[in-house]
Amino acid sequence: MSLTEARAEGGRESGPDAASHLSRRTFAIISHPDAGKTTLTEKLLLSGGAIRAAGQVRARGERRRARSDWMKIEQERGISVSSSVMTFERNGITFNLLDTPGHEDFSEDTYRTLTAVDAAIMVIDAAKGIETQTRKLFEVCRLRDIPIVTFVNKIDREGRHPLEALDEIQEALALDVVPMTWPVGMGSDFFGVYDWQAKRFLTSSEGRGSRFDSIIDVSGLDDPAFTERVFPNMLAELQENVELGAEAYPAFDREAFMEGHMTPVFFGSALRDYGIEEIIQFIARFGPAPHAQPATTRIIRPEEPKVTGFVFKVQANMDPKHRDRIAFVRLCSGTFRRGMKLKHVRANKTIAVSAPIFFFAEERELAETAYPGDVIGVPNHGQLRVGDTLTEGEEIHVTGLPAFAPEVLRRVRLSDTMRVKQMRQGLMDLAEEGLVQIFKPQIGSNWIVGVVGVLQLDVVVDRLRNEYSTEIGFEAAPFSTARWIECDDELKLRKFLEANPSSVAQDRDDRPVYLFKNSWEVNYVGEKNPDIRFRETREIVHTPEG
Repeated sequence: MSLTEARAEGGRESGPDAASHLSRRTFAIISHPDAGKTTLTEKLLLSGGAIRAAGQVRARGERRRARSDWMKIEQERGISVSSSVMTFERNGITFNLLDTPGHEDFSEDTYRTLTAVDAAIMVIDAAKGIETQTRKLFEVCRLRDIPIVTFVNKIDREGRHPLEALDEIQEALALDVVPMTWPVGMGSDFFGVYDWQAKRFLTSSEGRGSRFDSIIDVSGLDDPAFTERVFPNMLAELQENVELGAEAYPAFDREAFMEGHMTPVFFGSALRDYGIEEIIQFIARFGPAPHAQPATTRIIRPEEPKVTGFVFKVQANMDPKHRDRIAFVRLCSGTFRRGMKLKHVRANKTIAVSAPIFFFAEERELAETAYPGDVIGVPNHGQLRVGDTLTEGEEIHVTGLPAFAPEVLRRVRLSDTMRVKQMRQGLMDLAEEGLVQIFKPQIGSNWIVGVVGVLQLDVVVDRLRNEYSTEIGFEAAPFSTARWIECDDELKLRKFLEANPSSVAQDRDDRPVYLFKNSWEVNYVGEKNPDIRFRETREIVHTPEG
């Protein structure tokens, strides 16, 4: 069964805990860097009561720190470089918000996080439109048929015409668009947002360009609430735009939205709180409940009585004082209760999950009970890896988690040779998280680190220094990319590996990898060895050990 069919299987109500899983909304926020994703995340958490204060992006020093960005390098640079999980409850709905890195150098972490969500909010800068990273992440969502809500941000600044923004989304992404709200002016003449579905004027009591604090019910665009506050020429343009929008764009169709063919579009300003409430309400009302999950032997449905879940992320040292390691587990089925013993399928062992946690932004809380769609953190000492499946005894592996060949390879240079053990432990930990890939060459003792983007190297240096008290650097390696090696004939594979010892390495799972000097060599070696497959991507499915 395909992922699309699996999603269609989700949401069927049966069993005693069906109502619990139907009240879950698990979603991610995707965007290009600087589109306002971190600010939107903070405001959603603030509106949901998960945090008490949102860090302002343009502030300085400690005030600039985003509450969802816990890592030191994130606080210093004002960027998100790791995925965070935050849970909040509101009006009987449990929201699981997975914040993802916007920077393309950390896209692999984002891709894996998207396997754990049921919907996504796509943030677009009103002035810049759809940028490169946004398009890439959208394509990942499309492959997984993830429903998308679009938030056109920063309308309190000068930007493109709303119709132009809608047309770009429709044409560039091949989506039907449904404008749910409309900006009343932009930039210095920004008066607020018109919710033309509910006939409400969202504005500020302090005048144009100020923070949202007022909701005014209106009968239409000729209501005195508009005519007394908005310039006549702007009101006339708004009237024309809304009429065009009503005629040019279809009405909202939940089925089309759930299938990933239609996106509702909200115009707003995360910094000034416009559009936050409307997005939360929309996701609560129309967002998808947990979907069914493809696995190796069958489809896992959320209403099944027995627990299954998969690890989509591992994070070391979230609390450096305790040297902790947290596996983020998306629950696929059953009702999880603290203290349950679950089978770790890869290791063929049973583990007791005695201290699972929920993440409430800055706070953690013991997870006594969790349902499909929830994300729990499982503290462990290195047993759990990305791609592992936990069950109540069934031999099954959740599928769909990707790994990508690195585009940057560097040799590791250690400043203090007495700290080889700490360096290798640190690199192994970061490899478990998916931040880097480690390759151990057949010839030579220096490990090679592979990353998707060079900014990851800075993060590796920073984290080894701060979390493992180890200073490392990187030097050029004579390779530019790597490919996993596969062959149906074990004898041919062994002969190929023996004939190319200087270009062969093993990854952290001891899979053979070929290290290429350049793209020409990729093509040349592939043509010379037609029976060997050089894989640029692979699916993370662990086979049982022992």
